[in-house]
Amino acid sequence: LLEKLVKIDGEYRLRISSIEPNLLTDEIIALTRDSEKMAKHFHIPLQSGSEKVLKLMQRRYNAAFYKELIHKVADTVPGCAIGVDVIVGSPGETEEDFMETHGFIESLPVSYLHAFTYSERPNTKALTIDGKVDVVEKKKRNAILRMLSEKKKYAFHTSAIGTSQIVLFEHKAEDGLIRGFTSNYMRVVHPYVPEWENQFIPVVITGASPDGVSATADNQKK
Repeated sequence: LLEKLVKIDGEYRLRISSIEPNLLTDEIIALTRDSEKMAKHFHIPLQSGSEKVLKLMQRRYNAAFYKELIHKVADTVPGCAIGVDVIVGSPGETEEDFMETHGFIESLPVSYLHAFTYSERPNTKALTIDGKVDVVEKKKRNAILRMLSEKKKYAFHTSAIGTSQIVLFEHKAEDGLIRGFTSNYMRVVHPYVPEWENQFIPVVITGASPDGVSATADNQKK
């Protein structure tokens, strides 16, 4: 389907917003590298960096497989943004398991993460697992991962300073700026230019923050 979609004429991007690690094939990674229509971005759920917790969650992959996949994406698609989903405080997750997850994510070339706090759902196997995590502890672990995400995102944005990027701008904001996204999913801000709305515009990245990057215009609209 993706191979057919990228052959359609026009200026557009296709972005895979989320895909399970075991479903992200070499063919999809290669197509993302080779086609300008494919956004250089993947969001790949992890849930935990602890092999023990992944088994308790009955995930269809392990940490070693995930690590190999992330490095493959980073090596195959240079500059690609990689997002991660993580669940903290699931039954059976000890402090040691959480720190293993934190260290695992910190070591990977990922761009940001979404940390979710485990909450019980009726009629699930998780209810039968020993080792419930206290609510206060869950919140603490979530906050720690959010700080890691800020650190990762800022490093990713900082690495783009000085590079040329094609940004799909959206519309004027109340603060007099226009915002848009690069192919690798960095949110870019620039003083408002009416002609840029819903257009692909080449820019140079000139500044960075955890939230996004600032830019200057680079030549003419592509």
